[in-house]
Amino acid sequence: MMKRFLCSSEMLGGRLAGILVLVTMFFTASCSTAGRVQPESVKQAAGIPKYIFYFIGDGMGMAHVKIADAVLEEDQVLWMTTLPVSGMASTHAENRYITGSAAAGTALATGRKTTIGTVAKNGNHSESLKTIAEMSRDKGMRVGIVSSVSIDHATPACFYAHANNRSMYFDIAVQMASSGFDYFGGGYALADLEDGKPLGKLITIMQDSGYNVIRGWEALGKAVPGQKYWAFENFDGSGALEYAIDRAPDGLTLADFTRNGIRLLDNDQGFFLMVEGGKIDWASHANDAATVAHEVVDFDLAIAEALEFYHEHPAETLIVVTADHECGGLALGYADKAYESDIGLLLSQKLSAQVFAGKVAQWAERKNVSFSMALDSAKVYFGLGNVQLDSALVLTSEEKMALKQAYTASMTGGQIYGEGDPLTVSLTKLLNHKAGIGWTTGKHTALPVPVFAIGQGAREFCGIYDNTDIAKKIIKVAELQP
Repeated sequence: MMKRFLCSSEMLGGRLAGILVLVTMFFTASCSTAGRVQPESVKQAAGIPKYIFYFIGDGMGMAHVKIADAVLEEDQVLWMTTLPVSGMASTHAENRYITGSAAAGTALATGRKTTIGTVAKNGNHSESLKTIAEMSRDKGMRVGIVSSVSIDHATPACFYAHANNRSMYFDIAVQMASSGFDYFGGGYALADLEDGKPLGKLITIMQDSGYNVIRGWEALGKAVPGQKYWAFENFDGSGALEYAIDRAPDGLTLADFTRNGIRLLDNDQGFFLMVEGGKIDWASHANDAATVAHEVVDFDLAIAEALEFYHEHPAETLIVVTADHECGGLALGYADKAYESDIGLLLSQKLSAQVFAGKVAQWAERKNVSFSMALDSAKVYFGLGNVQLDSALVLTSEEKMALKQAYTASMTGGQIYGEGDPLTVSLTKLLNHKAGIGWTTGKHTALPVPVFAIGQGAREFCGIYDNTDIAKKIIKVAELQP
């Protein structure tokens, strides 16, 4: 893969500038064209993009991108890192240095800062802020919103709804029906769930507003352009799609919802499509590096769908990829490993920490799994102890003792490891450390996030800037009306 170097821009000053300098050492994308042929997507004549793709990897920092890249085969590549223009964005909220998804989503959707928890409104909730998606609709473009988490979650909500707090799920969800947008795809709606089962009230509201509500492969494949759709797949108790690592081979993917969104939205007036990889964030909150890697790859395959469309319409398409914030303080290095790392060991994990924790909960309830049986499961699902697979996966006597302590805590309902099931947390952490990966937190951080772009107007995204500037740049190049 061609190496790239960060282009210069005005520094943001103070504490943030120091952080940016540190992150730049890991940043591999660039707009610099000195000494080589400038990409067509950068040097093209000025024009207005007719088709706009906005990809948001929730919680995705540069380290998340790198671990996904590290688990790919030699002949594979992360498509987002091939985009010829790149930058870096700060993410702070109006009232907090470390942002949340609603405040960050609002910044990305409107170009305005707001307070924590606020959805597409100003900080004191006195004004609704018009979103890029709404501007695109008012320009006559078709509009689509896709997410791997519930469609009324903070990030997708910030593009079609306005609410004082992201927890106002029903008030947010019903605004899908009044948005006039053409396509909603991916997860279900948390507002319409009770004990993980759909109530159906929101479905009726959407249908009464002219939307076709469809579920699964066959129905999505039969959807026809020119009609409005809310499409979803099998979902968990939170309305989200399954993690990529857990998904059945025939399950709909973020790429499937993106590809069909393109098919349904394509028209002579153009379209705007926002796609969120929402479970990158969820896996990062759990410090589950293997699941993070799979989620980033899954998100990247959705980007590949947009790139295929771009190659058919290079002079009319703009693709922007970014994140709302970093989650977990993910570090490509771990103290006990010193300068050694083997990120490929993450491929030893065969299911998400969330699903494994569910198994452990069943063990505790049934009281039918011994510690030796638990170690067998650790070998099957995490590779830990499987020296035939890799000698680095050997379990030392000290590690076995620590796992036994965690197993006992899980079986007795103990919480000595803080958040999460003790055994699951211990196994996940142990595999991470053997791979040479560390985490500083189970929450968000203030680290800047990467921005990648290609297409008409892409060169605007070179440099270092604030997350509000991403929306402002899209508004500018697309000549949208705030």
